[in-house]
Amino acid sequence: MTTATEKTSSSVTINVDMATIAVEDLYNKDKFDMSTMETDNILHLLKTSENGLTTAEAESRVAKFGLNRLEQKEVNPFYQFLSFMWNPLSWVMEAAAIVAIVLSNGGGEAPDWPDFVGIVLLLLANATIGFIEEHQAGNAVKALMASLAPQAKIKRNGKWETLEAASLVPGDIIAVKLGDIVPADARLIDAVNISIDQAALTGESLPTNKHKGDEIFSGSTVKQGEGEAVVIGTGSNTFFGRAAKLVQMAGDDVGHLQIVLGQIGRFCIVSIAFFLIIEVIVMYAGFKYDYRRGINNVLVLLIGGIPIAMPTVLSVTLAIGARQLAEHKAIVTRMSAIEELAGVTILCSDKTGTLTLNELTIDVSNLKTYSDVTPEDVILYSAYASRIENQDAIDTCVVGSLPDASLARAGIEQLDFIPFNPTDKRTQMTYRRLSDNTVHRVSKGMSSIILDLCTRGKTDEQIAQMHADVDEFAVRGLRALAVAIEEVPEGTKDGAGTGFTLIGLLPIYDPPRHDTKETIDRAQALGVKVKMITGDQLAIAKETGRRLNMGDHMFNASVLRDGPPEEAASNTVDELVLEADGFAGVYPEHKYDIVARLQALGHFTAMTGDGVNDAPALAKANVGIAVADASDAARSAADIVLTEPGLSVIIDAILGSRQIFQRMRNYSAYTCSITIRVVLCFSVMCFAWKFDFPPFMVLILAILNDGTILTISKDRVVPSQYPNHWDLKEIFSSAIVYGIYLTASTLAFYAVAFHTEFFSNMGLDAFASDDPNNWKLHSIIYLQVSTLSQALIFVTRSQGFSYVERPSAILAFAFVFAQIVATLIAVYANWGFTQIEGCGWGWAAAVWVWNVVWYFPLDFIKFGLQRVFKPKTATVQEKEKDLALARTRSAHSYYSSHFDRYTNQPRNFQRKNSVGNPLTADGKSLAISAHEMRRFSTVQAAQAHTTLEAGSSSK
Repeated sequence: MTTATEKTSSSVTINVDMATIAVEDLYNKDKFDMSTMETDNILHLLKTSENGLTTAEAESRVAKFGLNRLEQKEVNPFYQFLSFMWNPLSWVMEAAAIVAIVLSNGGGEAPDWPDFVGIVLLLLANATIGFIEEHQAGNAVKALMASLAPQAKIKRNGKWETLEAASLVPGDIIAVKLGDIVPADARLIDAVNISIDQAALTGESLPTNKHKGDEIFSGSTVKQGEGEAVVIGTGSNTFFGRAAKLVQMAGDDVGHLQIVLGQIGRFCIVSIAFFLIIEVIVMYAGFKYDYRRGINNVLVLLIGGIPIAMPTVLSVTLAIGARQLAEHKAIVTRMSAIEELAGVTILCSDKTGTLTLNELTIDVSNLKTYSDVTPEDVILYSAYASRIENQDAIDTCVVGSLPDASLARAGIEQLDFIPFNPTDKRTQMTYRRLSDNTVHRVSKGMSSIILDLCTRGKTDEQIAQMHADVDEFAVRGLRALAVAIEEVPEGTKDGAGTGFTLIGLLPIYDPPRHDTKETIDRAQALGVKVKMITGDQLAIAKETGRRLNMGDHMFNASVLRDGPPEEAASNTVDELVLEADGFAGVYPEHKYDIVARLQALGHFTAMTGDGVNDAPALAKANVGIAVADASDAARSAADIVLTEPGLSVIIDAILGSRQIFQRMRNYSAYTCSITIRVVLCFSVMCFAWKFDFPPFMVLILAILNDGTILTISKDRVVPSQYPNHWDLKEIFSSAIVYGIYLTASTLAFYAVAFHTEFFSNMGLDAFASDDPNNWKLHSIIYLQVSTLSQALIFVTRSQGFSYVERPSAILAFAFVFAQIVATLIAVYANWGFTQIEGCGWGWAAAVWVWNVVWYFPLDFIKFGLQRVFKPKTATVQEKEKDLALARTRSAHSYYSSHFDRYTNQPRNFQRKNSVGNPLTADGKSLAISAHEMRRFSTVQAAQAHTTLEAGSSSK
């Protein structure tokens, strides 16, 4: 509680009790505005000194303020395990278990314990496999993210220590120097020629000079000098922590993959329910079955028709894919983002630090000279006028342009050096050339200042030419740095010179990364359009676009509010956003708006970035990608975190995600086909012959099938050359066609075996015409259904002939093993409890030959379906128009528990939308607070203004 006035100013002494003050009060600017308060008052307010806090005090403040990181949301492992059994598909199997143990009574028989135990074990096995895979993937991600944990130099107990930045609390004293990332919001209490790069906050390339008493922000980088500061904000109470709150999602959104899973699940459940209702009516009303016999047939449809392993198979596929992407230095923090990355059609990329190096460089090819001094010597002279220690960004750029940095002082003796200051806006060095012992002076700085400084050889033509060159650089987004030299005949550092001569104009820019152009070309070859979205100036954005062959059809962000300019061909803002190559001068709400508009137009959008200003758009995008060295806010908002510089890893991620998508699509087509095959086949056999297939054998079939199909997560597939999308109409139609064909194979086989002497003429057993449920027939039909059904996976996984496209070794081995087991069961098993009897090797051979004959036409059926659903004239653009399954919102997702909720990186942006605003649990719309967004933008605008002012007055 304050004992003096709470409304503070620079002249008011503050007396508070840090043990009792509320965190909300401390960060209420109406009470304590620590961004403007005198530093002495801050030290008094936070009960600290220049010697720092004690360890005990720091620990007590951690308990009060929390760790210096964004909130972590941990998933209870037990609930994560149970989530694999909490979805509509599992509910059907759980209902089957209840039927087996509760309703399967009567007829003098005990409850169906074998089926009950088998169903429960199958549920537990699927849940266990899925949980283990996700848990292992989660541990891998946690280990990688832990390796990225930042360190900070903190003064504790009066001594400097290097500790994890997460341990920082308000009142800590920290030290920062060249190259350090500022670990928390702080006020400088000591500053030595310090310059801070706030590109992660504002998107502007040039650093900002800071002085004692100035505020420095978490996530910014020290580019020059060193200093000490008192921490005033940590975690969510920092500048980018507040940015995180702008887009914190509190709904329970359904991701794209969850929508697909839901529709596939409904297709299977509706198919089962349809045939189940008909079968119950036929059995009890038509055939007058006794109660227990009918219940057994109900169990056959419930157990055999439901793709119980689907959530597990897809979860395992994604988890294995996440580990594979991690090997390519891409950490996946939201599993279902892998599937959405496969469908991305537009990649929105930040410029500074993402497309570019965020390092200023001289464009030697465009360097201008105004005397007989060569371009190489112009750079050398400018290096003389640069610091070689405690360099700012310009000095680093100039000296770095030399073949060898030692040349900046080689062969000369420094007599005097005048560093850059905001008044003179230039640097100057007086030096002695050791080769002839003569003294010279060189100056570099703002073009107009240097031109005014020159008195020798200056003509109207030279002045006009320099102004024209400066204007040309400005149009192209290049910054101009002029260089002039003079001789000092007196030979002393303060001696009068002969007059400065203008010798050159250096074009300075932030160059693209070495692999960016190739990455963009590869992305476009894969059908992904790349757009630049940057907070930098339009001219700079256009020049970068030209260098990267991205195009320069770019606009200022103001067009999003004012509408398309007259020279634009677009009629609406949406058309402009879609057609533009990029936007410049954007703030968080602009990036967010651009991504939202693209999603509303039906495009899956990925956003790359590294700074706080990218976080809202990263969270909004279908796939947010934080590049290497990104801020904590960007990592928390992103779905994928890159651990290597550049964008080339994204191409590996796109190709990897498309492979993963192909595996999931192949499995989905297969599992839907098997559902139709089982429910249609055994329903028709019941109607036609009163055939009662044993429910336990359907369970065995499901177990072997699930064990085999899990290996599809490592299958060999070829990624597509265009963005993928779920064509559920094709999948469901193919499932019906395949299901009918496989059913026909079983019905034909049963009819031939039961009603004709075709097989008996070959020496095989004949069956009495009045015994359609002969136990050997049960074994034979089991083998026929098992082998041909599982073989269908080789058809759905291939685009050409299935016996030509080689599967992975593990999938082939699993299939062979499962069919050996199925064959041995059919040949030898005499299980009275489930009404089967070994059929012998003769009948097993007949089944295999029959199935081989029926297998080969499946490829031609596939080709016919491809012709119907994928005409050769279809273009990539037409495929993109089929992206109807945009991300939507719902009150609850039954699948998100182990796809979307699987999050190992701390995220304040856990829920993501494609279009519109999220919904809270009670159905209310939750949008970003306009007031908060305006306040955040105002702070950013102030920082950008300061940076731009520094840029315009740079050397």
